[in-house]
Amino acid sequence: MSGNKLNKAAETVLEAAYAPYSGFRVGAAVVTESGVVHTGCNVENASYGLTLCAERNAIARAVAAEGPAMKIREIYITNRTASGVAVPCSPCGACRQVIAEFATADTLIHYHGEDGIVCKTMAELLPDSFTFSR
Repeated sequence: MSGNKLNKAAETVLEAAYAPYSGFRVGAAVVTESGVVHTGCNVENASYGLTLCAERNAIARAVAAEGPAMKIREIYITNRTASGVAVPCSPCGACRQVIAEFATADTLIHYHGEDGIVCKTMAELLPDSFTFSR
């Protein structure tokens, strides 16, 4: 899938974000190994710790639709401030770990960086991610 299609999906869902406290809207679009795109936006809460990130919402939708064996091929994350400007913003640590749960080392993650869109593999974004060994 092209980055442009994922970008458009993330930009579209960003408009649905619930961000009355910060005004910072985030949209995420995940394409799975099955080729299906799932989107999610951030949902703030007055108790900030209960805020749901766009990335985790998109992944939850993918799991709900495809089941626990779902794997992420690529994810695109975009954002807008209250003034409508995109700013550098990589996935938070919690989102990195959740992405890693459903990614491979080669899964591509796109987000806004200092000089435009950054594209990193999962291995680059979160080396030494936590795994549960039995």
